[in-house]
Amino acid sequence: MLRTLLNITLVGALIYLGLCAALFFLQRSLIYFPQPRSAANGAPTINLPVDGATVVITTRPREGSNAVIYLGGNAEDVSFSLPGLAEAFGEHALFLMHYRGYGGSTGKPTEAALLADALALFDQVSRQHKNVVVVGRSLGSGVAVYLASMRPVNRLVLVTPYNSIQALAAQQFALFPVRWLLQDKFESWRYAPLVAAPTLLVAAERDEVIPRASTESLLTSFQPGVATMRVVSGTGHNTISESPAYVALLRGAP
Repeated sequence: MLRTLLNITLVGALIYLGLCAALFFLQRSLIYFPQPRSAANGAPTINLPVDGATVVITTRPREGSNAVIYLGGNAEDVSFSLPGLAEAFGEHALFLMHYRGYGGSTGKPTEAALLADALALFDQVSRQHKNVVVVGRSLGSGVAVYLASMRPVNRLVLVTPYNSIQALAAQQFALFPVRWLLQDKFESWRYAPLVAAPTLLVAAERDEVIPRASTESLLTSFQPGVATMRVVSGTGHNTISESPAYVALLRGAP
């Protein structure tokens, strides 16, 4: 009987360790879902040389001091966000980043790569445009918070943002030691206190991906007076941009 129990325990331990190993090696395929770039809108692109890769940027050129950098979700072709951004920011030059592995960009997406590429894009854009608004959606909200903590952005907008990917993963995979397994943690709370730019968090009332508690926790991580939060009623994680209120909030309407 004891031998049988030991064998069962050993088999269970091996299965658990196997699942941990699978989660470790497959984790980035659970975070990133690269999408091809749509050429339907005919928007011009530029190539941004970065360390070890070339990142494609969909653009809407404009002269002047104002520009917007857009950092999208983990399964988003950012080309489709161009019309809404163009409506919200009529006089701004627009720069929408296709992460490594997305939309014709080379390389593979990792947290370190996305953060470094966002800094490189800001540095290039800010040479021609003094006032840069940064908009980050879902996964991109973590990239945007980091960027705003490291560079003098003019305004920061976070759409369906989270406090930490690590915390969300720990909730979803509660039986596993996510803290030790996860490589790309996207801990927005860590960088939020360093952000000085006026910041707006835009939450979806019926967000089925990012719990409201995660967004509210992020809000408390900013210095007092820096960030505010608005909830777009009747919308979900993937439908928030379809609301007229969304464009108004991007534009900066109260």
